[in-house]
Amino acid sequence: MPLIWCAISGHGFGHAAQVVPVLNALGTLVPDLTVVLRTTVPASFFRNRLTISWDLQSIQQDVGCIQDGPLTIDIEKTWAAHEHFHETWDARLSDEVAAMQTASPALIIADTPYLAIEAGTRAQIPIVALANFTWDLILKDYCQASNHSHQQLIQCIRNSYAKADRALRITPAPEINAFSHMIDIGAIASPSSPERNRLASALALEPDERTVLVGFGGIPLKSLPLEQLERLRHYRFLFDGPVTSGYSRIQSTTTLPFSFKTLLASVDVIMTKPGYGTIVEAVALQQPVVYVRRYNFADEPPLVDYLHRYGRGIELSLDDFTRGRWEPALQQALTMPISALPPPSPSGATEAATFMAQQLSNVVPHNNNRGDHLRT
Repeated sequence: MPLIWCAISGHGFGHAAQVVPVLNALGTLVPDLTVVLRTTVPASFFRNRLTISWDLQSIQQDVGCIQDGPLTIDIEKTWAAHEHFHETWDARLSDEVAAMQTASPALIIADTPYLAIEAGTRAQIPIVALANFTWDLILKDYCQASNHSHQQLIQCIRNSYAKADRALRITPAPEINAFSHMIDIGAIASPSSPERNRLASALALEPDERTVLVGFGGIPLKSLPLEQLERLRHYRFLFDGPVTSGYSRIQSTTTLPFSFKTLLASVDVIMTKPGYGTIVEAVALQQPVVYVRRYNFADEPPLVDYLHRYGRGIELSLDDFTRGRWEPALQQALTMPISALPPPSPSGATEAATFMAQQLSNVVPHNNNRGDHLRT
């Protein structure tokens, strides 16, 4: 029974959303596969998504960013958290190496904690990184050139990334130069089938009402302009989070008998930030998107470009979002034509799984010579 060690960044749900389709595809190629999920992403995310045998170990793998809601990054707290993480680096690394050696996996997948890559190197286990960005790219945008401690921390992260045997860069992505050996793969998406009629029935929609899914990923919104949204009488808003009672046009997705992925495929418009999973699946589904940008996150520009090239996207300013001035953008998104360019096939999960299955077939039992394990 092959064992995979999968380290997943716990910053939101985007990294987990990339990993799950890859592991599911790998499970169809490698019989009796099982995976150790090393992440702070909750088990509830993987239930009903991950089809192979899995065990979750809730261990922090990296910091990511410290955020005040999904749209605001607290740069000062982010640096403080990274500095604390690295103050305890030796102990974290020792624990990770020991855990890997005890489990004795055939392969390590990292999306994209550099701790797992450094530990896998020391444990002499083959490593494949899966990435649409790396944390050194994110931190570089928040770093002052004169701050030597921040520069050194970024270099430490890059040094660990460079030790991955192979990295698979997922489309769309910014330029990534931290890895020594990198292969480009397609987009990763596994959209659900739409259930528009069943959703309309569950909501008792009027013929002139349109549904809007408000989903900003794994970092929850702290507030919505509820009073303003309640006055938009031709829309029903489905919020991925708790909703105060007393509103007729706004309700939590938790009150509906649909998964988030099914809602993503079934609503009329998606309101979100440019995060990997939602944008790539929206493009695959040709769903209209209204998005609110952060403007200081390295993977955002390629995602926005991908949406405008192959999908239907309208930007809403943060001020208009906060004040509830959504209707013009929603109307524009609903009337946008489908792009003349067909979206690329989301082939990344199959490509990644095929590559990893090859590597598993190359692993020689009880042979710790890592250089013989991974081949192009």
